[in-house]
Amino acid sequence: MSELVTGDAVVLGLRPARLPSRALAAAIDLAVVFCVFMLVSVVVAIASVTLDEAAVAAITVALFLLVLIGGPIAVETLSHGRSLGKLACGLRVVRDDGGPIRFRHALVRGAMGAVEILMTFGVVASIASLVSARGRRLGDVFAGTLVIRERVAAKRSVAVPPPPPWLVGRFSQLDLSAVPDELWLAIRQYLTRMHQLDPGVGGSIAGRLADELVTRTGIAPPQGVPAAAFLAAVVHERQARDARRVFAGARNASSAPPAPSVLPGATGFAAPAPPPTPAGPVADGIGAAGGPRPGHGTGQEGAGASSAGFAPPG
Repeated sequence: MSELVTGDAVVLGLRPARLPSRALAAAIDLAVVFCVFMLVSVVVAIASVTLDEAAVAAITVALFLLVLIGGPIAVETLSHGRSLGKLACGLRVVRDDGGPIRFRHALVRGAMGAVEILMTFGVVASIASLVSARGRRLGDVFAGTLVIRERVAAKRSVAVPPPPPWLVGRFSQLDLSAVPDELWLAIRQYLTRMHQLDPGVGGSIAGRLADELVTRTGIAPPQGVPAAAFLAAVVHERQARDARRVFAGARNASSAPPAPSVLPGATGFAAPAPPPTPAGPVADGIGAAGGPRPGHGTGQEGAGASSAGFAPPG
């Protein structure tokens, strides 16, 4: 793996793409672009039958610039360096420092690509990529970009060193919602590699990251706390919050009561309870509703039944 080193002596573990994978991605992109160009040309040719030759020539040049050059520029800008061919081959265009590209990078790459890929059938781009140590063509050199491989074998992640014990829990009230993921990634990379850096360079990087973190959170670290310890404590607080959130969600899911099952054909309503029996004495032979008690006075009493309606003990 060819590691990239930024101006702050931070090593980025990126894998530059070589000529075979880049050529395959470029072939896919060119095939898609030419198909779109042919379809648009047919539609425009049908719509411009009544125009003169000068107008048709102007439309053709405009289509060439918009589709074959402007199309790839727009796709790389909107997808942050992932065109259809690069996405299929697991590649991506990034800046020299590993950050995502912007419109100006895509514009320079597209303008140079029209010369070294379209007009020379890729010969200049292939030679430049073979000569370059990181496989860059001329458009990458002028734009300050690099094509890297995103699909690489995963390595075991290095744990972030813990903060000093006296700083644990000091930032429990800190608002971390405004801190972007890019800053968290930069802080994590620094903390996992700070022992590999020169002390002076590492201190300057830690100070810059701490200042940016203070700008995002609005709260300065306590007086006398080193920048590296402050960064480690804030990262530890974020990890603790994420762990509590995950455990709370799992606990709520496990403690939720099961949903009552309803038999097929049931309406889901409980049957009404029978009316309560009056607690007072009931007249002999009179039911709760004032009518004769069933079986009383009709000669249908059970053998040995008393007048009170109770069977004598046998």
